[in-house]
Amino acid sequence: MTATDPALTALVSGWATLSLLHGRIETHIERALQSRNGLSVREYALLDVLSRQHDGEGGHLQMKQVADAVVLSQSATTRLVSRLENRGLLARYLCPTDRRGIYTDVTADGLELLTEARPTHDAACREALDEAATHPELASLAEAVRTLGTSFPRLKRTAPVSTAPSRRRPEGPDR
Repeated sequence: MTATDPALTALVSGWATLSLLHGRIETHIERALQSRNGLSVREYALLDVLSRQHDGEGGHLQMKQVADAVVLSQSATTRLVSRLENRGLLARYLCPTDRRGIYTDVTADGLELLTEARPTHDAACREALDEAATHPELASLAEAVRTLGTSFPRLKRTAPVSTAPSRRRPEGPDR
């Protein structure tokens, strides 16, 4: 393959279009979340990912898994966790079976903010896709994103976030 190979040019063009769509959607969601809920896209994603943990087998995520889910490095994820912990939206505690393990959990305030922010996030995503669909170069990708959302059950939200899950640890100075 050479630099002017049509297959390579098409691949690069496709990637650039996908990147453009992603950037537009993320920017639209970021503005909506910041103005209405005081959250960044990454903060929202972190709260959302951590809110889905459970006490069952494999229910708690390791920091690497969390970092992968929010598309950040482990160090950036740790800094993000610390910021949200300082805001009272997350709490860390020792694993009850392995004192070396530290879990991060969403607090009641974090769950409340996430519940308030979810409609903003979802509406902004729909708006950004609707807007992208008006541009011929993005329309097919916008439709593909919509199709992905309905095609993969694991990506669908199966239940609303509970504000009083049983796995929450008591708040207090010993945490």
